[in-house]
Amino acid sequence: MTPDEYCQKKAAASGSSFYYSFLFLPAPRRRAITALYAFCREVDDVVDEAAEMQIAAAKLAWWRAEVANLYRGNPQHPVTRALAPFIGEYSLPQAQLNEIIDGMEMDLTQTRYLDWPALERYCHRVAGVVGLLAARIFGYRDARTLEYARNLGIAFQLTNIIRDVGEDARKNRIYLPMDELKRFDVPAADILIARETPQFNALMRFQDERARGWYGTAFAALPAVDRRAQRPGLIMAAIYKALLDEIVRDDFRVLSRRTSLTPLRKFWIAWKTWLAA
Repeated sequence: MTPDEYCQKKAAASGSSFYYSFLFLPAPRRRAITALYAFCREVDDVVDEAAEMQIAAAKLAWWRAEVANLYRGNPQHPVTRALAPFIGEYSLPQAQLNEIIDGMEMDLTQTRYLDWPALERYCHRVAGVVGLLAARIFGYRDARTLEYARNLGIAFQLTNIIRDVGEDARKNRIYLPMDELKRFDVPAADILIARETPQFNALMRFQDERARGWYGTAFAALPAVDRRAQRPGLIMAAIYKALLDEIVRDDFRVLSRRTSLTPLRKFWIAWKTWLAA
């Protein structure tokens, strides 16, 4: 199996909506973004799959060393070998790959976030930075596109947080700011035991408004000159906003279920968005 085939298999197996946004790209950019996505999946899986924190920390340290190998021209892992040809071509900063690892390390030591600034820092590292790297791969002429990409990444992460409240709670993780739980009179224990209340519903409506606000801020920052180049991000946004709409229609029952879109619907949204953008 070649490095590119390894990354393609990793991306396809995840079932992520990101996969559908890559389908219409020219081959070189598709290879590059697939390799970047595979890198994100690898470091995220370290946290999700490790039974012990010390083992996960050691694996993330290995990945940090492997990023250094990549930029020294000696990558060892199939993902970094696939990514290697594009580091210079698309000017992908080493510091930003390390910042993604920083975000994953936060998950090893932190299961609660005091307030929005603390959560935003996490969202920036695990998703905003990915947006910045993706924008470079897709191509841009106006620097404002990087602001769009970072904000869109945060919007995606907020959507994930809303969708996964129940799933995360079963791992003793709450990605909703603690001061907002207090404001809406939602004890953390209610989330951990999947207790749905009118107060929880109001809290989730507030989170939905925040996420949609970040989408709006991102779209407002995207210069017209780069709109076509950045179509993969717009495809992702269309899929994720459709997911948000489904969660709203389901009245935010995210504690007991995980809302998703079918692969066919994702492909249909991707195709429509690609043609319209």
